[in-house]
Amino acid sequence: MPAVIGDAWEIADLAVAGFDPAELCAAIDGVRTGKANIHGLVVVRHGKLVAEMYRRGNDRSIWSPWTRDVEFGPTVLHDMRSISKSVTGLLFGVVSRHASIGPLTTPVLTFYPEYSDLRSEGRMAITLEHLLTMSSGLAWNESDTAYGSSSNSETRLVWDWSPSRFVLSRPVEAQAGSRFNYSGGGTLVLADILVRATGTSFKDLVREELFDPLGIRDWEWVGDLYGRTMAYSGLRLRPRDLAKIGQVLLDRGQWRGRQVVPAEWVAESLRPHVAVSNALQYGYQFWTGTVDVKGKLLAWSAAMGLGGQRLYVVPELDLAVVIAAGDYEDRVVGRTVYPIFRSIVSAVRT
Repeated sequence: MPAVIGDAWEIADLAVAGFDPAELCAAIDGVRTGKANIHGLVVVRHGKLVAEMYRRGNDRSIWSPWTRDVEFGPTVLHDMRSISKSVTGLLFGVVSRHASIGPLTTPVLTFYPEYSDLRSEGRMAITLEHLLTMSSGLAWNESDTAYGSSSNSETRLVWDWSPSRFVLSRPVEAQAGSRFNYSGGGTLVLADILVRATGTSFKDLVREELFDPLGIRDWEWVGDLYGRTMAYSGLRLRPRDLAKIGQVLLDRGQWRGRQVVPAEWVAESLRPHVAVSNALQYGYQFWTGTVDVKGKLLAWSAAMGLGGQRLYVVPELDLAVVIAAGDYEDRVVGRTVYPIFRSIVSAVRT
């Protein structure tokens, strides 16, 4: 049973929440006693916490090449890595309601008049929506997860004096909107545009517009070498607070009756816009797919981060699942965490 720690979550009994208690507990116990480096698991159904599990494990902060042994629990912050991108995407939807940003068809370079030398035909076709869907057509490589790897384009964002220019000056490899290419650089530019349009720091924006309305008080957002917030990978949250964001997605942008994120923005964020593979699609900084449970396909959306960080939502079941882990060098960690998610979905009965 989840702990009561005064963070606005109500607790529900497993059976009342529609789970097979024995099956769900067996799934969670398999994680607790397993060898995978899973640090935490949170399950939410119908707006209430129904189960959580934490344990000790090896972890590594985003700035460190060394691992450390950590005793995780409901009040311990965890690196969210690229789940930061999804949170930035939601923030963009919130702030764009009242900031002078314009429609998503606006060319990105209109926000950077000082980059007039980059206004080639290919780059001027790149819009805000292309950055949101990671389909800008600009060259980018994040396939190497090794610590500080120079072959990873995202590494350059940490120390480059003008990271937005670095992103927007990449070679044009494809027509904007024609294909998916995973890019933290696009997320950085989206965050920079928010700051330019509002004159407010990124941290102040996320606190005032998103976290405070959700009652998220204990959080960190790590900066780069110059102290600039790493909107693409630096977020640290309690897994239970990440679950609040999951509930906001399930409730069409509302938290406890308050509209925090525009409902239409949530719908577009979770709607497939660009094909990633035969099984995966991408929305506005969120992944989408389906899970086969007893012969029935259920649609899910997810925020995903390096090392096994996951926030899954299954709207048809009104279900949110958070997984926190520490396998930062494992390119196929999904083979570990996805079966956990599937086993939780399988335990739903009503």
